[in-house]
Amino acid sequence: MKRRVVVTGLGAITPIGNSVEEFWNGIKGGKVGIGEITRFDTTDYKVKLAAEVKDFVAKERMDFKAAKRMELFSQYAVAAAKEAYEGAGLEIEKEDAFRAGVIVGSGIGSLQTVEREYEKILTKGPSRVNPLMVPLMISNMAAGNISIQLGFKGKCTNVVTACASGTNCIGDAFRAIQYGDADIMVAGGTESCICPTGVAGFTSLTALSTSQDPKRASIPFDKDRNGFVLGEGAGVVILEELEHAKARCAKIYAELAGYGATGDAYHITSPAEDGSGAAKAMSLAIEEGQIQPSQVDYINAHGTSTHHNDLFETRAIKIALGEAAKDVVVNSTKSMIGHLLGAAGGVEFITCVKTIQEGFIHQTVGSEVADEECDLNYAIGAPVLKDVNYVLTNSLGFGGHNATLLVKKYED
Repeated sequence: MKRRVVVTGLGAITPIGNSVEEFWNGIKGGKVGIGEITRFDTTDYKVKLAAEVKDFVAKERMDFKAAKRMELFSQYAVAAAKEAYEGAGLEIEKEDAFRAGVIVGSGIGSLQTVEREYEKILTKGPSRVNPLMVPLMISNMAAGNISIQLGFKGKCTNVVTACASGTNCIGDAFRAIQYGDADIMVAGGTESCICPTGVAGFTSLTALSTSQDPKRASIPFDKDRNGFVLGEGAGVVILEELEHAKARCAKIYAELAGYGATGDAYHITSPAEDGSGAAKAMSLAIEEGQIQPSQVDYINAHGTSTHHNDLFETRAIKIALGEAAKDVVVNSTKSMIGHLLGAAGGVEFITCVKTIQEGFIHQTVGSEVADEECDLNYAIGAPVLKDVNYVLTNSLGFGGHNATLLVKKYED
């Protein structure tokens, strides 16, 4: 028998707020966190906009000495994990630490470390490279640092599936609890690569929007969309076995009821054109949740604002939901915060949980007229207020990775 898994803690660092409360207030207000890049000089770059985290001071969120041994992606992850942990009312001293684990991923890790240390090699020689270069750079250090900071000694891994990393991490943490490997898991994603290498690489791939209007740069499903906006941040949640959560009288935000993961086996950057891979991930999550497609109230789409993703994801939703696709509300949180890559799934999962709690489905901000082939209800023009019981959240990553989670309103 699979054990039931519930959400008992939420933590977020985003371009529109550095806590879940700030983030969600920004979502409800339709706040757009996109602006001119401030991290480096973009004079020679076609892309001028990104969704940067603002006013984040690491030493205010964690031990200063520990923060100095972390790059931004790890700092964001630790800050979000601490918010989730504290909000969940956990005290690791009262738990079996080996039954509490961490699965938090990053699609890239720290490109900034590579840039900085390679410059030292070129100008000062290899002997001047920072001894901490490798542990600052590698993507698993977000999970490792969270484990150290919180004292969680159970399963500690990270899933790296590009833009699906956060969702796959939550899915794998879900499985760990379902099948008895853990009672508590910290799960989600983190990313920070708004730097010369990151922007240049995605620009050369023609993946980024070249718009210079922050309000019309990330416009998922819009007929004028021309690429995604690079974002950064972290979304981390506490997942817990239901009986364990009830025994300590924890606040339960929602239940995680299904998970689907597939591979397109098609192309390194483009999703399968017929949407079959993403559709199967959605269908697997729906089947595990033992519901009908018609019971899905809302889909938080991957919705990157690229031509291929938005079109092929629309096709996928139609396959997975059939006739019910015309009735489901679809939106993209990336319209406000850009694409957080490995962190996207974590932050968007939090959006789904808050949507269930409040019955507020945010509009796809900035999008005005949907593409002719994108013909679903994308909450363009206004939010949708309705009772929400079941939500799907999708993440699709370079390499053909598809991941879907089914979140439901908690009932005892």
